[in-house]
This record gives sequence, structure tokens and C-alpha cells, in this order.
Amino acid sequence: MHTETYDIAIIGGGAAGLSAALVLGRARRRVLVIDAGSPRNAPAAHMQGFISRDGMPPAELLAAARVEVRRYDVELVDDGVALIDNSVAHAVAGFTLGLASGSVVHARRVLLATGAADELPDLPGTRDRWGRDLLHCPYCHGWEVRDRAIGVLATGPGSVEHAHLLRQWSADVSFFTHTHAVSATEREGLDARGIAVVDGPVERLVVEDDRLSAIALADGRIVKRDALFIRPAVRGHADGPAGALGCELLAGGLVRTGADGRTSVPGVWAAGNVANPRAQVITAAGEGSAAAIAINADLVQDDVEAATRSAAAARAA
Repeated sequence: MHTETYDIAIIGGGAAGLSAALVLGRARRRVLVIDAGSPRNAPAAHMQGFISRDGMPPAELLAAARVEVRRYDVELVDDGVALIDNSVAHAVAGFTLGLASGSVVHARRVLLATGAADELPDLPGTRDRWGRDLLHCPYCHGWEVRDRAIGVLATGPGSVEHAHLLRQWSADVSFFTHTHAVSATEREGLDARGIAVVDGPVERLVVEDDRLSAIALADGRIVKRDALFIRPAVRGHADGPAGALGCELLAGGLVRTGADGRTSVPGVWAAGNVANPRAQVITAAGEGSAAAIAINADLVQDDVEAATRSAAAARAA
């Protein structure tokens, strides 16, 4: 069976992966983008903060990007990576990728752009409301719920700071302590800014006419809210390519990288939420572009060394 060889295999076709593909395609590299079709921001109806694309649905951005990269002969496959191996040297490429469809490809370099996953509270209704009126990023969604009744659910360290941040968008903010302790100093700060503290476990989200209307507590209290923000833990896909390649991981399974996206494994880069959980779409796109430039520079050096060896061999013959 014929196996294709690429300069770069990009695993993940979100903003980071497609931005890198655009740069590398324009650099006349042979690029393969492998995308399983499950972006982190899929539940969101719109994305904000991306200059010239503010308010665009995420799916529309990706569709437009896919059209653009194809102009530069970038290949895109809707598939997953079942296995990845760099232990057996290939004559040209250092990585062998087995796709879920059964295809096998080789690549000289790999860019991980597989994103991350948000851990949601174990409460009824959270999965259905995620990205709609159960939200996480004030910069992404704060404007849309400005001056409305906002709740912030404590999920761990940093939740109080999240409530203070949301206070910029509304004077009506309630902080639900849920199962987390709040110190006297934190309470004092919340009270000083007019943020109501609601103690006690939250039982569920109350939804009416397909919209969040209130937060129900275990003791029967109902607090009217139009939107609820959380600061979720973000987890990398530890069972994915990064783990299989042996990349050094941070807490939660995110990939540790240098400033240009280089990982601890030679020939492997990472960009976007797979390494930076706070990267918005515009940030992830920028990180993908920066990683692509670094990857191309590395490939150029590889090309120089290969040409030098070839020339020396020709002279010796």
C-alpha cells in the first residue's frame, strides 16, 4: 500500500491548526490537516474579540479557513489519529501516523492543535446550557449579558476573582459558594463591590422556554439569574497524540511548550488550547502562525543539512 509523506502533519483543524496550515501552505510545504471535528467552542453561537470577525459563528470561521488553506494545496481529512509513532525512523519522515480510517501517513514534523476540554460541574442542565447561558469567559460573553442578572458559581481557586471580573459588566452579580469555602477577606471584598454571596450547595439550573431563568439551591431557595459563569478546570487529551509521543505535560494534561510552541519531543510543536487553556480564537490563531514559522525554519535547516550531505556524497563518488 502506498503511504503518503508530508512535510508537516497538523492534528486538529481549529483556529490554531488552520492558521498554521495557511502559513505553511503559502511557504510551499506539503501539509496535511487531520481534524476529528470536535472544537472546544462548538457549543457557542458566536465568537467575540477577533478583529474583523467579531460575532461570527465559530463554524463559519472554520469553513472559511478551510476554503482558504485549500487554495495553497493543503490537504484536509476529516479523521482522527489512532496511533502515532516516532520510534522507527522513516527514510524521509520521522513520524508515522495511523488514522482512524485505516490510512497511514508519514510526516517530517507534527503540530498538535487538538485543543482541550472543559470540566463542567456535575449539576443537571449544565451540559445543555454550556456555551449558551452557562458561560466561562467574560471577554467572550460579558458584553452579551451586560446589565443583566449574572451569577458566578464557585468551582475552585480563582472563582472569587471571576466574580470581581464579571462586576465590570453588571451591577447585579451574585456569587454562589456551592461546595467551596470563602474566606472572611474574600467576603469583605465581594460585599464592598456589591456582589451578593449566596451560600449553600446548588442543586440545578432552572430553565424556562429554553433559557436559564434561575439557580435552584438544595435548601429550596430559587435565585433568579439570566446567565451563570464558571471558571472550569481545563484538561488536555492525555490519551491523545501528545501522550503517545511522550511530550512533557503540565498539570491537567496540557502540553508544555517553549515560546514558539516547541514541545519536549524533537520535531513536535503544539499551539492553541492544547498548550494554553486561556487562548481565545484570535490568540490560538496567532499561536498557530508563530508555530508554523518556527516549524518551517526547522525544516529549512533540515533541508540544508540534507542538501549538504547529498553534495558531499556526490563529490565523493
